[in-house]
Amino acid sequence: MKKLLLVLLLVTSCLFASAQKNTPQSYIEQFKDDAIRIMHETGVPASIVLGVAMHESGCGNSALAQHLNNQFGVKGNTHIVYYRREKMVHTAYKRYESVYDSFQDFARIMTERTEFSGMSLQLTHFDYAGWAHGIQKGGYAHDHRWSKYVLGIIKKYQLYLFDENPDDQPHPQDQAQLAKN
Repeated sequence: MKKLLLVLLLVTSCLFASAQKNTPQSYIEQFKDDAIRIMHETGVPASIVLGVAMHESGCGNSALAQHLNNQFGVKGNTHIVYYRREKMVHTAYKRYESVYDSFQDFARIMTERTEFSGMSLQLTHFDYAGWAHGIQKGGYAHDHRWSKYVLGIIKKYQLYLFDENPDDQPHPQDQAQLAKN
C-alpha cells in the first residue's frame, strides 16, 4: 500500500510539474502571432518582443509571468498582491489581463519613452540586433551582457524569421552564413 501511494504521488507530482513549465518552443508557438501583430502595430520587431519576453520571463515560467502576465518585469505605480504557494506576495510590478497586453505595454515603452523612442525612427523592424543594442544602451537592463543573451535567444530559435524582412533580403544571421560559403 505504501509503495502504491508513493508511486501515485510521484506520478502526480511529475504531471503537475510538467504541466506548469513552458518550453521555448511552446512559448514561441503560443505567442508568435501576438508578437507579429505588435510588430505591425508599432514597428518593434517580433523577434525583439519574443526574445526579450523569453529572456525576462524564462519563457513565461517566472512568478511574474505566471501570476501577473508580466513578461518583461515592468513596474507599475501601485502595489499588487498575489498568492504564491499559499503566501501573500506584495509587489510593485504591473499586472496585465493577458500576455498580449504585456507585449503591447513593452512596445509602448520602446516607442514612447524618451530613452528608447528614437530607435523606432532610426531602426527598421528587421534590424533586431540594432534594437537589442539600443534597448540595452537606453538602460533597460544593467547587465552588460543583456543584449548578447537576447540576441542568442533570437538566433538560437530563429525568431528573426518573424520579422518579415522586406524585399527578401537576407537577415544579418543569414548574411554571415553566406559570407562563410
